[in-house]
Amino acid sequence: MRKIPLRKCVATQEQLPKKELIRVVRNKEGDVFVDPTGKMNGRGAYLKRSLEAIEIAQKKGVLKKSLNVDIPDSIFEELKTYVQ
Repeated sequence: MRKIPLRKCVATQEQLPKKELIRVVRNKEGDVFVDPTGKMNGRGAYLKRSLEAIEIAQKKGVLKKSLNVDIPDSIFEELKTYVQ
Protein backbone atom coordinates (compact mmCIF):
# COMPACT_ATOMS: atom_id res chain seq x y z
CA MET A 1 0.00 0.00 0.00
CA ARG A 2 1.19 3.48 -0.88
CA LYS A 3 1.13 6.28 1.63
CA ILE A 4 -1.60 8.84 0.88
CA PRO A 5 -0.27 12.43 1.15
CA LEU A 6 -2.29 14.49 3.63
CA ARG A 7 -2.58 18.28 3.64
CA LYS A 8 -4.35 20.70 5.99
CA CYS A 9 -7.16 22.95 4.80
CA VAL A 10 -6.34 26.54 5.79
CA ALA A 11 -10.02 27.36 6.39
CA THR A 12 -11.30 24.34 8.34
CA GLN A 13 -7.96 23.04 9.73
CA GLU A 14 -8.88 19.48 8.66
CA GLN A 15 -6.23 16.98 7.55
CA LEU A 16 -7.44 15.51 4.25
CA PRO A 17 -5.95 13.57 1.33
CA LYS A 18 -4.33 15.92 -1.18
CA LYS A 19 -6.75 14.86 -3.95
CA GLU A 20 -9.75 16.11 -1.93
CA LEU A 21 -8.33 19.63 -1.71
CA ILE A 22 -7.88 22.57 -4.09
CA ARG A 23 -4.47 24.29 -4.16
CA VAL A 24 -4.12 28.04 -4.49
CA VAL A 25 -0.64 29.25 -5.48
CA ARG A 26 1.30 32.52 -5.24
CA ASN A 27 4.31 32.72 -7.56
CA LYS A 28 7.46 34.83 -7.11
CA GLU A 29 5.90 37.81 -8.91
CA GLY A 30 3.00 37.84 -6.41
CA ASP A 31 0.35 36.56 -8.84
CA VAL A 32 -2.29 34.21 -7.42
CA PHE A 33 -3.67 31.20 -9.32
CA VAL A 34 -5.94 28.24 -8.67
CA ASP A 35 -3.83 25.12 -9.27
CA PRO A 36 -6.01 22.13 -10.24
CA THR A 37 -2.93 19.93 -10.89
CA GLY A 38 -1.33 20.63 -7.52
CA LYS A 39 2.11 20.91 -9.14
CA MET A 40 2.60 24.59 -10.04
CA ASN A 41 5.68 26.37 -8.72
CA GLY A 42 5.19 28.74 -5.82
CA ARG A 43 3.82 29.03 -2.33
CA GLY A 44 0.67 26.95 -1.96
CA ALA A 45 -2.32 26.84 0.35
CA TYR A 46 -4.98 24.15 0.35
CA LEU A 47 -8.76 24.50 0.64
CA LYS A 48 -11.35 21.78 1.11
CA ARG A 49 -13.58 21.22 -1.94
CA SER A 50 -16.68 22.68 -0.29
CA LEU A 51 -18.55 25.94 -0.56
CA GLU A 52 -18.38 26.25 3.24
CA ALA A 53 -14.57 26.22 3.31
CA ILE A 54 -14.32 28.76 0.49
CA GLU A 55 -16.73 31.13 2.24
CA ILE A 56 -14.81 30.78 5.53
CA ALA A 57 -11.56 31.53 3.71
CA GLN A 58 -13.10 34.61 2.09
CA LYS A 59 -14.64 35.97 5.32
CA LYS A 60 -11.67 35.35 7.63
CA GLY A 61 -8.95 36.17 5.08
CA VAL A 62 -7.00 32.98 5.77
CA LEU A 63 -5.70 32.73 2.18
CA LYS A 64 -4.38 36.28 2.44
CA LYS A 65 -2.55 35.37 5.65
CA SER A 66 -1.06 32.11 4.38
CA LEU A 67 0.04 33.47 0.97
CA ASN A 68 1.03 36.97 2.22
CA VAL A 69 -0.74 38.71 -0.67
CA ASP A 70 -4.17 40.24 -1.35
CA ILE A 71 -6.54 37.71 -2.92
CA PRO A 72 -8.80 39.09 -5.68
CA ASP A 73 -12.49 38.15 -5.66
CA SER A 74 -12.03 36.47 -9.05
CA ILE A 75 -9.99 33.72 -7.34
CA PHE A 76 -12.88 32.97 -4.97
CA GLU A 77 -15.30 32.88 -7.91
CA GLU A 78 -12.99 30.44 -9.72
CA LEU A 79 -12.79 28.26 -6.59
CA LYS A 80 -16.58 28.16 -6.37
CA THR A 81 -16.80 26.90 -9.96
CA TYR A 82 -14.41 24.03 -9.09
CA VAL A 83 -16.68 23.00 -6.21
CA GLN A 84 -19.86 22.94 -8.29
